[in-house]
Amino acid sequence: MTVTAQRQYKITAEDKATFDRDGYWISPKLLTDEQIAKLRRAHERVWAGDYDGDGFPMNHYTPSKIPDMLRKLDNSWWVNDDVRETVTDPVMGEWAADLLGVDEIRLWHDQMIYKPGVGDKETPVGNVGWHQDYGYWQASDNPNMVTVWIALQDTDLTNGGMSTILGSHKWGLVPDSNTFFDQDLGALKAKYTADGRPWIEEPCILKAGEASFHHGLTFHGSGPNRTNEPRLSIVAHLMPGGTAYRPRIQRHDNIRLLGPRPYAGQKFEGAYFPQVFAR
Repeated sequence: MTVTAQRQYKITAEDKATFDRDGYWISPKLLTDEQIAKLRRAHERVWAGDYDGDGFPMNHYTPSKIPDMLRKLDNSWWVNDDVRETVTDPVMGEWAADLLGVDEIRLWHDQMIYKPGVGDKETPVGNVGWHQDYGYWQASDNPNMVTVWIALQDTDLTNGGMSTILGSHKWGLVPDSNTFFDQDLGALKAKYTADGRPWIEEPCILKAGEASFHHGLTFHGSGPNRTNEPRLSIVAHLMPGGTAYRPRIQRHDNIRLLGPRPYAGQKFEGAYFPQVFAR
């Protein structure tokens, strides 16, 4: 099947059932090989500070002094046209809308993630701790959000690919689940299973250009990249239209984009939160 045909794919009842049961779903190939090449080049450009336009990303990147450290940049769509096209792709948005069961999708924010290859070195610095994305997004009044993790190369556990915890989105928001940067995966597992929660890890094995759609409450994390090449991805965090501000729960940089005096129920919309898809 060609990429064009795959992009015409429609979410089936089986896909929706899988997402509802497991908390994630792996898509057909979303990107062409040309788009993958452009986004790999976008990584090079953005990390080097070569931006499209005259602005800056949300978090102005400073290169780490630890070469094996995972790099993460929020809202790279502000400074790279190829990323912008990718994270506002209406095909991706329609798949997300169908999986979440909503009529409109907007961009919450994106991430550009670069996980260096460490080869045979024993180091945890590239690990991503088991966490729930909504653990960071509690300023949003709607936990029914989805993350689209797009692989820019074939990705599995060998090069630090992500694993999800099957069905963990059904646990609701778990306290203190904002542990992306906690690299002790074993300690986190013990923490989150202390009350007897079932812990079933499943790797998200992706071909270049495919995407994993996982629910904002699904626990996920990743281990080291045991190759000598970096693992590159572009990530779109998406929300239903009408998602609004829940005040004084948790700080998030997106709150600043509502203006100097945000108010309860103020919708995340407008130029900073572009519409990706609407029926």
